[in-house]
Amino acid sequence: MPVSSNFKLIFGRVLAQFIEKFNFVETIKVKMNMKKLLFLAVVMIGMTSFAQEENSLKWHTNLETAIALSKEQSKPILIYFTGSDWCAPCKMLKADFWNSDEFGKRAEKFVLVMADEPRRMDIITPEQRTYNRKLAKKYNPEGSYPNIVALNHKGKVLGGMSGYTMLRETDKHFDFVDGVLKNY
Repeated sequence: MPVSSNFKLIFGRVLAQFIEKFNFVETIKVKMNMKKLLFLAVVMIGMTSFAQEENSLKWHTNLETAIALSKEQSKPILIYFTGSDWCAPCKMLKADFWNSDEFGKRAEKFVLVMADEPRRMDIITPEQRTYNRKLAKKYNPEGSYPNIVALNHKGKVLGGMSGYTMLRETDKHFDFVDGVLKNY
Protein backbone atom coordinates (compact mmCIF):
# COMPACT_ATOMS: atom_id res chain seq x y z
CA MET A 1 0.00 0.00 0.00
CA PRO A 2 1.51 3.31 -1.06
CA VAL A 3 2.29 5.91 1.60
CA SER A 4 0.29 9.10 1.19
CA SER A 5 2.01 12.42 0.64
CA ASN A 6 0.30 13.83 3.77
CA PHE A 7 1.90 11.12 5.88
CA LYS A 8 5.33 11.95 4.42
CA LEU A 9 4.82 15.64 5.13
CA ILE A 10 3.67 15.06 8.71
CA PHE A 11 6.42 12.53 9.38
CA GLY A 12 9.02 14.96 8.00
CA ARG A 13 7.82 17.80 10.28
CA VAL A 14 7.75 15.55 13.36
CA LEU A 15 11.24 14.27 12.60
CA ALA A 16 12.55 17.83 12.09
CA GLN A 17 11.05 18.95 15.42
CA PHE A 18 12.48 15.89 17.19
CA ILE A 19 15.98 16.55 15.83
CA GLU A 20 15.72 20.24 16.73
CA LYS A 21 14.42 19.52 20.26
CA PHE A 22 17.18 17.04 21.11
CA ASN A 23 19.85 18.93 19.17
CA PHE A 24 21.14 15.81 17.39
CA VAL A 25 23.08 17.78 14.78
CA GLU A 26 25.15 19.60 17.42
CA THR A 27 25.66 16.37 19.36
CA ILE A 28 27.02 14.68 16.25
CA LYS A 29 29.33 17.64 15.55
CA VAL A 30 30.65 17.61 19.13
CA LYS A 31 31.23 13.85 18.99
CA MET A 32 33.13 14.21 15.70
CA ASN A 33 35.28 17.00 17.15
CA MET A 34 35.97 14.90 20.25
CA LYS A 35 37.07 11.99 18.04
CA LYS A 36 39.42 14.27 16.12
CA LEU A 37 40.82 15.67 19.37
CA LEU A 38 41.31 12.19 20.81
CA PHE A 39 43.07 11.05 17.63
CA LEU A 40 45.36 14.09 17.73
CA ALA A 41 46.22 13.42 21.39
CA VAL A 42 47.10 9.78 20.65
CA VAL A 43 49.33 10.83 17.73
CA MET A 44 51.12 13.46 19.85
CA ILE A 45 51.75 11.00 22.70
CA GLY A 46 53.09 8.47 20.21
CA MET A 47 55.42 11.02 18.64
CA THR A 48 56.71 12.09 22.05
CA SER A 49 57.55 8.55 23.08
CA PHE A 50 59.20 7.91 19.68
CA ALA A 51 61.31 11.05 20.02
CA GLN A 52 62.45 9.95 23.47
CA GLU A 53 63.34 6.52 22.10
CA GLU A 54 65.44 8.07 19.32
CA ASN A 55 67.69 9.88 21.78
CA SER A 56 68.30 7.05 24.23
CA LEU A 57 71.71 5.93 22.86
CA LYS A 58 74.85 7.94 23.54
CA TRP A 59 76.57 8.31 20.16
CA HIS A 60 80.00 9.89 19.85
CA THR A 61 81.28 11.38 16.61
CA ASN A 62 84.99 11.41 17.43
CA LEU A 63 87.00 8.20 17.57
CA GLU A 64 89.80 9.67 19.70
CA THR A 65 87.25 10.58 22.39
CA ALA A 66 85.76 7.09 22.10
CA ILE A 67 89.20 5.46 22.49
CA ALA A 68 89.87 7.49 25.64
CA LEU A 69 86.47 6.45 27.05
CA SER A 70 87.11 2.84 26.04
CA LYS A 71 90.40 2.82 27.98
CA GLU A 72 88.85 4.52 30.99
CA GLN A 73 85.74 2.30 31.11
CA SER A 74 87.20 -0.95 29.74
CA LYS A 75 84.57 -1.18 26.99
CA PRO A 76 84.85 -2.14 23.32
CA ILE A 77 84.00 0.43 20.65
CA LEU A 78 81.37 0.01 17.95
CA ILE A 79 81.67 2.29 14.94
CA TYR A 80 78.49 2.52 12.89
CA PHE A 81 79.00 3.68 9.29
CA THR A 82 75.68 4.93 7.97
CA GLY A 83 74.12 7.03 5.25
CA SER A 84 71.36 8.41 7.44
CA ASP A 85 69.37 10.21 4.76
CA TRP A 86 69.77 7.95 1.72
CA CYS A 87 70.61 4.39 2.80
CA ALA A 88 67.37 2.40 3.20
CA PRO A 89 69.05 -0.57 4.95
CA CYS A 90 70.72 1.90 7.35
CA LYS A 91 67.35 3.40 8.26
CA MET A 92 65.85 -0.06 8.79
CA LEU A 93 68.83 -1.17 10.90
CA LYS A 94 68.47 1.93 13.04
CA ALA A 95 64.79 1.18 13.67
CA ASP A 96 65.10 -2.58 14.10
CA PHE A 97 68.44 -2.94 15.86
CA TRP A 98 69.93 0.26 17.29
CA ASN A 99 66.63 1.59 18.65
CA SER A 100 65.46 -1.77 20.00
CA ASP A 101 65.08 -2.40 23.72
CA GLU A 102 67.22 -5.49 23.27
CA PHE A 103 70.20 -3.47 22.00
CA GLY A 104 69.48 -0.75 24.55
CA LYS A 105 70.30 -3.26 27.29
CA ARG A 106 73.67 -3.99 25.66
CA ALA A 107 74.51 -0.41 24.67
CA GLU A 108 75.92 0.54 28.08
CA LYS A 109 78.61 -2.12 27.57
CA PHE A 110 79.97 -0.31 24.48
CA VAL A 111 81.33 3.05 23.45
CA LEU A 112 79.27 3.94 20.37
CA VAL A 113 80.61 6.00 17.47
CA MET A 114 78.49 7.09 14.51
CA ALA A 115 80.22 7.94 11.26
CA ASP A 116 77.47 9.36 9.06
CA GLU A 117 77.88 10.00 5.34
CA PRO A 118 74.65 11.83 4.46
CA ARG A 119 73.98 13.26 1.03
CA ARG A 120 72.24 16.34 2.40
CA MET A 121 74.79 18.96 3.33
CA ASP A 122 72.87 20.34 6.32
CA ILE A 123 72.91 17.17 8.47
CA ILE A 124 76.56 17.32 9.59
CA THR A 125 79.22 20.01 9.45
CA PRO A 126 81.81 20.03 6.64
CA GLU A 127 84.47 19.31 9.29
CA GLN A 128 82.54 16.27 10.54
CA ARG A 129 82.05 15.07 6.96
CA THR A 130 85.83 15.26 6.35
CA TYR A 131 86.51 13.46 9.64
CA ASN A 132 83.95 10.70 8.88
CA ARG A 133 85.48 10.14 5.43
CA LYS A 134 88.93 9.81 6.99
CA LEU A 135 87.49 7.29 9.46
CA ALA A 136 85.80 5.38 6.64
CA LYS A 137 89.01 5.27 4.63
CA LYS A 138 90.68 3.44 7.51
CA TYR A 139 87.84 1.30 8.93
CA ASN A 140 85.37 1.01 6.02
CA PRO A 141 87.56 1.05 2.90
CA GLU A 142 84.96 -0.85 0.82
CA GLY A 143 82.47 1.94 1.49
CA SER A 144 79.64 -0.42 2.43
CA TYR A 145 76.61 0.88 4.29
CA PRO A 146 75.47 0.00 6.86
CA ASN A 147 78.70 -1.25 8.36
CA ILE A 148 79.59 -1.97 11.98
CA VAL A 149 83.22 -2.23 13.09
CA ALA A 150 84.28 -3.26 16.59
CA LEU A 151 87.54 -1.90 18.03
CA ASN A 152 89.46 -2.32 21.25
CA HIS A 153 90.79 0.58 23.36
CA LYS A 154 93.88 0.80 21.13
CA GLY A 155 91.89 1.19 17.92
CA LYS A 156 92.60 -2.39 16.79
CA VAL A 157 89.81 -3.99 14.76
CA LEU A 158 88.12 -6.84 16.62
CA GLY A 159 85.63 -7.63 13.88
CA GLY A 160 83.10 -6.18 11.51
CA MET A 161 79.73 -6.72 9.99
CA SER A 162 78.36 -5.20 6.81
CA GLY A 163 74.87 -4.92 5.38
CA TYR A 164 71.31 -5.56 6.46
CA THR A 165 68.71 -7.69 4.70
CA MET A 166 65.32 -6.54 3.57
CA LEU A 167 63.92 -9.38 5.70
CA ARG A 168 64.81 -7.18 8.70
CA GLU A 169 66.43 -10.00 10.66
CA THR A 170 68.68 -8.72 13.44
CA ASP A 171 69.87 -12.10 14.75
CA LYS A 172 73.28 -11.84 13.08
CA HIS A 173 73.77 -8.32 14.44
CA PHE A 174 73.01 -9.44 17.98
CA ASP A 175 75.30 -12.45 17.54
CA PHE A 176 78.04 -10.09 16.36
CA VAL A 177 77.79 -7.67 19.33
CA ASP A 178 77.42 -10.56 21.79
CA GLY A 179 80.56 -12.13 20.33
CA VAL A 180 82.46 -8.87 20.70
CA LEU A 181 81.42 -8.65 24.37
CA LYS A 182 82.25 -12.29 25.02
CA ASN A 183 85.76 -12.00 23.55
CA TYR A 184 86.65 -8.57 24.95
